[in-house]
Amino acid sequence: MGKTAAGNRRRFGGFRLRVLLTITVPIAALAGCQPFPAHLDPLSVNGRDGGGAPLSYAALMRIGNAARAGGDYSNAVAVFRRAAEIEPRLPDPFVAVGDTLLALGAVDEAVVAYNSALARDARCVSALKGLAKAYIGTGRPELALAPLDQALARSPENPKLLVLLGVVNDVESRHAQAQAYYQQGLQRAPGDPALTVDLALSLALSGNCPNAVAVLQPVAMAPSGTAQERQTLALIYGLEGSAAEAARLGRVDLDEAAVEHNLAYYQTLRELSPQARDRAIWSAGLTRPPPNPS
Repeated sequence: MGKTAAGNRRRFGGFRLRVLLTITVPIAALAGCQPFPAHLDPLSVNGRDGGGAPLSYAALMRIGNAARAGGDYSNAVAVFRRAAEIEPRLPDPFVAVGDTLLALGAVDEAVVAYNSALARDARCVSALKGLAKAYIGTGRPELALAPLDQALARSPENPKLLVLLGVVNDVESRHAQAQAYYQQGLQRAPGDPALTVDLALSLALSGNCPNAVAVLQPVAMAPSGTAQERQTLALIYGLEGSAAEAARLGRVDLDEAAVEHNLAYYQTLRELSPQARDRAIWSAGLTRPPPNPS
């Protein structure tokens, strides 16, 4: 898949299977990322670059984004907070803090950061979207509806918002409505792999595993298919009870111990009630954005 598909993957990022991948293999390892250099710490030189002029807001935002891209979330939060001190009226650094805290799993702190951004600009779509994600991650999907409605009123063509509306409905086991939102997203971003993953997983959780496989298999098994897509397909086979096929796909990306771990996890999921299974899969994945969160 070319640059356009890769860009779509970054823009509309899927949410669910990140939790499964992090159970068995770090996301940074899958993506080939290296940790951000530990010596980069603007705070240790009192906001200066080693003796020159103080770092500007723009420079701090670049450093924070680079740290976050490298997986150094703690340093990124500190740098974004320094940027917020320099430009306290702008919502952007607070959104960046929230996105990074969400990556760390500090969901309640992320809620505070997004609300701080909204106190500066109540119409900020990225803050409204982040707040909705955080609420879903806390297991309170009903609270995500208000910010999502506000964001969608301002950005009705935004597929990311349709994805989150789908997630809210999936967490609440309203799979038919969720799938309608994913289909709307695919109408706006045809062929987007992440939306396809979300739709396939929703179909599987509604009991339609054959259709879920048919939707996801062409994407996951394409030469450009990612580990996340393949392991989502493995999960779908696991939910269906096709352990041999789930194991075969698992071994494409994971070692044998990780494969056995995931197979046991799939068995646990099958033993849960449908509602508990939905929440276990959908809610957890939203607290772990990709290394380059949008």
